[in-house]
Amino acid sequence: MNTVEIIKKKRNGGKLNKDEINFLIAGYLAGTITDYQISSFLMAVYFRGMDDEETLNLTDLMLHSGDIIDLKSINGVKTDKHSTGGVGDKTSLILAPQVASLGVFVPMISGRGLGHTGGTLDKLESIPGFRINMNEDEYISTLKKVGCVMIGQTDRLAPADKKFYALRDVTATVDSIPLITSSILSKKLAEGAEALVFDVKIGSGANLQDENQSVELAKKLVTVSRKFGKKAIAVLTDMKEPLGCKIGNWLEVEECIELMKGKKVNDLLKVNNVLAGAMLYLSGKAKNIDEGEIIAQQAIDDGSVYGKFLEMVRAHGGDTEYIQDYSNLKRAKFSRSLISGKTGFVNEMDAFGFGMASVELGAGRKKADDDVLPLPGIILNKKCGDEVKRGESVCELFSEDEEKLKYALGYLSNAVRIDDELKFSKKLIIDILD
Repeated sequence: MNTVEIIKKKRNGGKLNKDEINFLIAGYLAGTITDYQISSFLMAVYFRGMDDEETLNLTDLMLHSGDIIDLKSINGVKTDKHSTGGVGDKTSLILAPQVASLGVFVPMISGRGLGHTGGTLDKLESIPGFRINMNEDEYISTLKKVGCVMIGQTDRLAPADKKFYALRDVTATVDSIPLITSSILSKKLAEGAEALVFDVKIGSGANLQDENQSVELAKKLVTVSRKFGKKAIAVLTDMKEPLGCKIGNWLEVEECIELMKGKKVNDLLKVNNVLAGAMLYLSGKAKNIDEGEIIAQQAIDDGSVYGKFLEMVRAHGGDTEYIQDYSNLKRAKFSRSLISGKTGFVNEMDAFGFGMASVELGAGRKKADDDVLPLPGIILNKKCGDEVKRGESVCELFSEDEEKLKYALGYLSNAVRIDDELKFSKKLIIDILD
């Protein structure tokens, strides 16, 4: 086979067979096909798409490019959640210990930030000592002992996806349904979970900003999961404005700790508990999602979730004293506020703008090899629907580089809309596809 001819075939709208897709993946892993050729292939897929058979084949080949973890030695239901990515989306850090505290095993392989959206691994690594790399034996042992484990892809788990994932982030090919589907599921199927809950974001802060595309992705994720014999539910959630009040790696960990300790962050709490409820429902721990949501909240209220979170951090080598010292606020060196120029109501906080601002501050990547810093980020003092007075701080920005504050504020200049009248309305849980 010829690499250029396969790329050309997809570029021209042709359908690739399994052997052709396998040729590209095997060659890329072997080093005989280059980054720039795979970048061209990714762009061809971005513009031309893939049908169901191609997407299934791509997922299967990525999955079988490495090991598939066998969790049969663990006696209990294994259920995981995956978000398609958003701004301020930090539910995995709460969900994993929350559902584990209720007797469900949560094997979670997470990713890093993509484009303007944050990554779970980057957040976890803002905890000093937290180790996201484990071999298969350590992964299974930790899952058995704690009930949940949160790691990154190893070189042996869906290695093709790991390499594709890094390229997509820096070649503007993140928002492609077949590429997103195959990327998510190759990891999730490799980790050994039996049931999957997908949080599919809709709105400007999502990787797929078009609502119809997001719905299509949700359907694709559920359909392909079931073809691999997994239970699956997709929850469509709003991502027009950032989720919660804190954006950035440590800032988001901090907000999760606050929530686990009893602080009411209404939108974050609602999305988190609906997802937890869906996980408990698929695991047989609740009769339906609504009952699961109630059970999930009780685990927060009685302290079980925070206790399990500390246990998980300890098992990963993380510094629990740093966690317990969360109220001694840890902040980047420089800060600056976005000040309201008028009195009125906040009717828009464009999540994409906030995501791009957080990347500029140092909380995300512009290039695949960029360092992501733990402390830069944004704290929202106001949310959509809030009243604001002239001269009040709408949000505060933090960075280790004072110059970056100016550029980040530029992204926010048109991201916040304040009107004389309250016009904002939002449906946080848009739909559930079961």
